[in-house]
Amino acid sequence: MYREQVHSKQELKQLRAKLRQSLTPSEAYLWTKLKARQFHNTRFTRQHSIGYYIVDFYCAEHLLIIELDGEIHNNPEQSEKDKRRTKYLEHLGYTVLRFENKMVFDFLPSVFMAIEEHIR
Repeated sequence: MYREQVHSKQELKQLRAKLRQSLTPSEAYLWTKLKARQFHNTRFTRQHSIGYYIVDFYCAEHLLIIELDGEIHNNPEQSEKDKRRTKYLEHLGYTVLRFENKMVFDFLPSVFMAIEEHIR
């Protein structure tokens, strides 16, 4: 039986690389805390593709996706796209945690607590 590759689709490779080189300030800051197993010895990757979606941060061990949302995500059209995206990812068995960008800067301990709940 043929099984479609869901992770790291080759056709998204260049876009993933471009996104890794142009992280938002909140993504860059959170990445300094998650990279190299600094957070509970858990491996995260950034700008990882699942299906045709590219997620901000991904932890394979815990099937966890972390998304950081800026102002554009308050737009009703984008909000609907986010809901479809989350539904698709959850259907595949992933947990999706969404945080507003400002949460990373203003309430990082709360962000970490939410992430910890899903990796323990």
